[in-house]
Amino acid sequence: MTEYERSRTMPALPEHVFDQASNVGQMDQWLPRELHVHADELPAVRVREDGAEGDKAAVLRARADQMRLEWGSRENGGYSGWLQVAGHDGGPAEVKVHLSFLTGETDPGERAANDALDSSLARLEEQVRLRVDGAAG
Repeated sequence: MTEYERSRTMPALPEHVFDQASNVGQMDQWLPRELHVHADELPAVRVREDGAEGDKAAVLRARADQMRLEWGSRENGGYSGWLQVAGHDGGPAEVKVHLSFLTGETDPGERAANDALDSSLARLEEQVRLRVDGAAG
């Protein structure tokens, strides 16, 4: 099994960050650009990767009371991950994303995985910023 993890501090309340991250209809705005999530009947979702044939069955669970998202593949169980939002006494949110690849065939490699995680966290921060700035203005 191979695991990757990245974190980022975001200048917003943890609840705002979690609300943005867990909105299935807006996940395309912060996930890696080649991934597209479509909700079936939650926790069931379909994930399409650009260039791949067909959708892949997956699960997505949002645990609002813990400010945590959990996901994984349904068919072969070869992939799972989570996103955890933590607060710092009313200050900025700390967001941590963790990916686990149980088989080598699904593992994109360290550099690609870390680049995707860093890019996704930066895009999530931008979406949160737009939302918070839009609400304030």
